[in-house]
Amino acid sequence: MPEPTATCYRARRRASLPAPVVTAVRRVLRPSARLTGLGTGLLVVTLTVIGGSLDNVFTDGPGTLFGVVFVIASVLGALWVRNADLAAAPVSAPIAFALALGVTGESGDGSFLGHVAGTVTGLATRTGWLYGGTALAAAIAAARKLSAGRARNQP
Repeated sequence: MPEPTATCYRARRRASLPAPVVTAVRRVLRPSARLTGLGTGLLVVTLTVIGGSLDNVFTDGPGTLFGVVFVIASVLGALWVRNADLAAAPVSAPIAFALALGVTGESGDGSFLGHVAGTVTGLATRTGWLYGGTALAAAIAAARKLSAGRARNQP
């Protein structure tokens, strides 16, 4: 009879982060105070306008920095809205995008109609950022809604 071979199973250890980092991430992802629908809209608009203004300072107009800040603001809005107002997160994202482009976008010849044309052109040329931020906000809100429903239905 062959001699049994010894097998060594090593437990895989997960790389753990320092406790302060874990606590900070948890506070960002799940804050103790939640925003209302209006608060979420104001947060997303404010952060997006700030991002567009910073992008105007460093470049000619709203570009990549504007888009990245918009996506981050949309995700934060979806994470921080209270459960009763989850629908406000994906709704406030495109409104914030349009308002921020209206404030920080190209103004054409400087007239009101030139500013409107610049805003519409900005909306048409930056649809990837608009759809990406809105889709992420909608996906996060839907996942939170589903998980809240599951938690409520469990005995």
